[in-house]
Amino acid sequence: MGPTLRQVVEPVTLGEGPHWDAEEQALYFISTNDYTINKYVPASGKHTTSKLDGRTTFIIPIEGKRCHFVVGLERKVVEVRWAGEDGGASLLRTIVEVDQEYPDNRFNDAKADPRGRLFAGTMGAEYEPGKFHLKRGSLYRIDPDGKVHKLEDNIDISNGMCWDVGRAAFYFADSFEYAIRRYDYNVHTGDISANPKIIFKYKDHRLEGIPDGMTIDTDGNLWVANFDGHRVLKIDPRTGSLLEKIRIPALQVTSVTFGGPALEDLYVTSACVNRGVEQTPPAGSTFVLTNLGVKGYPNLSVKMN
Repeated sequence: MGPTLRQVVEPVTLGEGPHWDAEEQALYFISTNDYTINKYVPASGKHTTSKLDGRTTFIIPIEGKRCHFVVGLERKVVEVRWAGEDGGASLLRTIVEVDQEYPDNRFNDAKADPRGRLFAGTMGAEYEPGKFHLKRGSLYRIDPDGKVHKLEDNIDISNGMCWDVGRAAFYFADSFEYAIRRYDYNVHTGDISANPKIIFKYKDHRLEGIPDGMTIDTDGNLWVANFDGHRVLKIDPRTGSLLEKIRIPALQVTSVTFGGPALEDLYVTSACVNRGVEQTPPAGSTFVLTNLGVKGYPNLSVKMN
């Protein structure tokens, strides 16, 4: 039996940053252009949302602080308290603000690394539909003590972060590079190597669109959202092989993460941003792919003192 796709959440404008909370058995995600944080509980089918004062880019639970999250808000990482019901989210503090030299920048993708450090990347502004200020983004690591480390700069759009601790690898996508990078990664320090290796190029496989969000399965294969490509890609980063292409009924596929009781379900977010062509439903929906024959790793919470 092949993969099965199901729509689970109604369309939002720009769904992104899915995070599966194994304790709650719930999916958190954001809708950037709607300024919202979102929660979906598969057992009940309940979808709740709360609006913040700016473009949201990621939501990740804070370890040991129930109902507390780090949220990307424009160029800031903020701490938000939210009980998960409609409305009611409160901004408690700003943890860090970056990219002061580019006031129109914003955060994009972010994940907690295997030790709970926050890896978060920025991007330049979209000055007209589909056109961005390039080389203005950076990749940061924010340690539990709040110290900020700039790991990379001259980035177009920071995307697709995941780790393979057994192979000491950190995978990352700068979307307009149309490729996936591999860095050497030190789990003890959180440092990444200065010279990444390109392990997958879109042009080698005649792919359209750009790489967006990404996750990794326990076999070490990458699952990549193919924005402007209608697809989720399965890639072997050790060989650069394209193992599988799964069509999604949305052009703008934005991100993926494993979830469900056994981490065997792949949740897929999407967007319906009009860049000259109207994106009709189910574009913008959150979907779930089942029967993939693989499982993922748990999404981790951020450690933040």
